[in-house]
Amino acid sequence: MKQIKQKYAIKSPVEIVWQALVNPEVIEKWGGGPAKMRAKAGEKFSLWGGDIYGKNTRVLEGKELDQDWYQKGWKKPSKVVFKLSKKGNHTELLLTHKNVPDQDLVDIAEGWKEYYLGPLKEYLEDTSAAR
Repeated sequence: MKQIKQKYAIKSPVEIVWQALVNPEVIEKWGGGPAKMRAKAGEKFSLWGGDIYGKNTRVLEGKELDQDWYQKGWKKPSKVVFKLSKKGNHTELLLTHKNVPDQDLVDIAEGWKEYYLGPLKEYLEDTSAAR
């Protein structure tokens, strides 16, 4: 099992970035839908219509979201942690994804950039610029 770490600087307030991680309406706007999500520990979630699913294990509003993640075919979850912090005029988002199956490492690392955090960042920065 492998680990992925990625860092993103998003030109948007922490509160808005948080909503993009936990609010199904916002998740669907940046491309992670259909989504089911509630910002509460113990709650189950699904993204991309159930292609990714799991459970929130820790929720510190506006600061940290820890999740057990499953992909179809996985018997054990991987562990995903999103940490948010204000850095000057942007939000720093630190992703840690642990227990990634070896054969999926490259695809999942690229998937974070191409399908999840990359589009989230782009959507939020485009939306912020429009305000």
